[in-house]
Amino acid sequence: MDTSKNPWNEIKLDDYENHMSLDSVHQLQTMNALMKEQFEAYPVETSMVLGVAGGNGLEHVRTDKYKTVYGVDINEEYLREVEKRYPQLEGVLKCLQIDLINEADKLTETQLVIANLLIEYIGYPAFQNAIQKIDPEYVSCVIQINTDTTQWVSDSPYLHAFDRLDEVHHQMEGSALEEAMKEIGYSLILNTLKDLPNGKALQRLDFKRDT
Repeated sequence: MDTSKNPWNEIKLDDYENHMSLDSVHQLQTMNALMKEQFEAYPVETSMVLGVAGGNGLEHVRTDKYKTVYGVDINEEYLREVEKRYPQLEGVLKCLQIDLINEADKLTETQLVIANLLIEYIGYPAFQNAIQKIDPEYVSCVIQINTDTTQWVSDSPYLHAFDRLDEVHHQMEGSALEEAMKEIGYSLILNTLKDLPNGKALQRLDFKRDT
């Protein structure tokens, strides 16, 4: 697959972030608070954020804790913006442009993987493959749960920026993710739910590699 044709390469970062931060959506703010918890939760010094987008939450990376944090995304423009936004993480933050479905071999090992609103767009098998390549001790995921059944993208003035995401979107279920992770040797250690406006919620599921 030509990565340039991936819908995520056509979505402007401003549209994405403006939509996600609307009061009626409130995902950017909720995700930021979740990422602070994710970065602090485990005794690790290397981590990888899959689907880093504009780097929301990276301000919570403590350089006295982390030696290396990788930011992975398919969109090169997003990654350029991340590097511009977080000069304080120079020497720690490394941005990698990788198509997780087709280029998982480019991934490197880290102790922690953070994958927020990412699995929806690559599916369980590609996520399993990526995790097996990275071989982390801990995996912390956030998925969107739709408690209303109308639409998975909340209504907003930016809605049409996301029109093509239907091509790559997979509906998520916590139990299905737990099963997928169990298949590759990871056990669930945390399961929390944060309600959002518009009948949606963010479910955080953390896993630890079986010893």
